[in-house]
Amino acid sequence: MAFRNKKHREKLKLKMKDRVVGWAMNPSDVKSFFKSLEKSVVTLIGYSMDYEDKQAMLKIIESVLSEYDPDRTVINIGGTKGGIGAAYPIAKSMGFVTTAIVSTLAIEWLDDISPAVDHICFVADDQWGGKLPDSDQLSPTSQAMVSCSDIFIGIGGGNIARDEMLAGRDQGKPVYFYPAERNHEYMIRRAHKRNLDPPESFWGEAHEAFANK
Repeated sequence: MAFRNKKHREKLKLKMKDRVVGWAMNPSDVKSFFKSLEKSVVTLIGYSMDYEDKQAMLKIIESVLSEYDPDRTVINIGGTKGGIGAAYPIAKSMGFVTTAIVSTLAIEWLDDISPAVDHICFVADDQWGGKLPDSDQLSPTSQAMVSCSDIFIGIGGGNIARDEMLAGRDQGKPVYFYPAERNHEYMIRRAHKRNLDPPESFWGEAHEAFANK
């Protein structure tokens, strides 16, 4: 099974190679690439899992993107096709160049990378993002995300989204937040599998930091 999975992953890497900017980039490498695009970078942040109200989330995305010029703007997300990654095909249909900044951990899950991403930057990182353990410093993936983004659009979001948007705000970058819940059924099922009580709230960590503020 391990051999078969590795073979499948290598096939996917070969198939994706023309869209991959780098397989183990550092934040400086990523910054240089985005600078070469010579466009403003609007980063969409949210859940990688399903939303409770997906249609409402999609309407927000369509409304937000309609405010930007595809000739002058890049739409950046975290690479996955699920959750907030549903914005990728919408952005492509509206004529935007699309990008992804994502941890090298995602190389184990290439099937989950959206086919509607034009340029993918894999950042050498041993976590998905957010703050480093026992530190206020962001992991390399989140450092790159914050550094390369000019504007943040948050639609819900967990702890990584919260950390990135807070860092962006601290750097004086515009952050616009839209409250959204995680999918209830998924969260209850996940808690059950982990022998935990059902969640008391389905709002993500970003909600506490940004909702009504």
